[in-house]
Amino acid sequence: MRSQVVRSPVRLPEAGLALVTVLVLAAVALRPALTGLLGHPAAANWATVFVAITIQAVPFLVLGVAVSASIATFVPPGAIARMLPERPVLAVPTAAAAGAALPGCECGSVPIAARLVASGVTPAAALAFLLSAPAINPIVLVATAVAFPGHPAMVLARLLASLLAAVGMGLLWVAFGRDDLVTAAVRSRAAAPPGPRTSAFFATAQHDFLQAGGFLVVGAAAAATMQTVLPRRLVDSIAHPGPLSVLVLAVLAVVLALCSEADAFVAAGLKQFSLTARLAFLVVGPMVDLKLFALQAGTFGSRFAWRFSLGTFAVAVAAASLVGWWLL
Repeated sequence: MRSQVVRSPVRLPEAGLALVTVLVLAAVALRPALTGLLGHPAAANWATVFVAITIQAVPFLVLGVAVSASIATFVPPGAIARMLPERPVLAVPTAAAAGAALPGCECGSVPIAARLVASGVTPAAALAFLLSAPAINPIVLVATAVAFPGHPAMVLARLLASLLAAVGMGLLWVAFGRDDLVTAAVRSRAAAPPGPRTSAFFATAQHDFLQAGGFLVVGAAAAATMQTVLPRRLVDSIAHPGPLSVLVLAVLAVVLALCSEADAFVAAGLKQFSLTARLAFLVVGPMVDLKLFALQAGTFGSRFAWRFSLGTFAVAVAAASLVGWWLL
């Protein structure tokens, strides 16, 4: 009888460390060339945007990996899963609503979602939490209220549209998603390393941060590149009311890769666009952007990231359009 060899998914547990190391070494080796290059306005703009995105995201990534490590170290296996309803169709909206309790941005929600799946939470519920946490937490809503003082309905619209998109995508994953793409990628996270809890906490947090940090750097570089090469005149030329402007700002949110705590102030400055188009910018940004795609690909795999990001983009645009038409 011929034996079968089952190949497990290829994982690079230290991929983030390798990426950071390569980038640092390359920066040191190319320092003379880079010093002269930064004198060019486009290169200087790229460097400014890259550093801004990275510095803006790192604190929330640290918060995310700290929560993730705490779940792995201090929470008994399966405890969180037992707190949610057993039926996925009920667990999804419950987990999405729970996202309001975690202040942070999308970078921190990825390692937390991975840890939730590893601890037994149904993938659809963990993904709904991943989408809602950076979009409906109190810090984001307060920032939106400050950015749109003349349009208080924008806060309610952002809350409802983001929650609708998170729940909708979670339910779609229940119906059509492939849980194996998620569970296979996080299987190694199921338990913390052996030893004292404090040591296990720091070891787990260090592992998660190095893994996610490298992909954050790659995503920030991609976002900085797109911001540098994208002509602003092209965006301004299509800022007319209608579905096209909604789609344009949704794509712009993906490209700019702003932190959810700061994106409202950018949206408020896009006065040439309608409120509904700017709502799409605020709903899509925390759920789908270049750095988030890189983090998801590094955590769950590229096949998951492509499927999930495209589906989330469509659902988020639809939710923003519907709520914008109703409230704005």
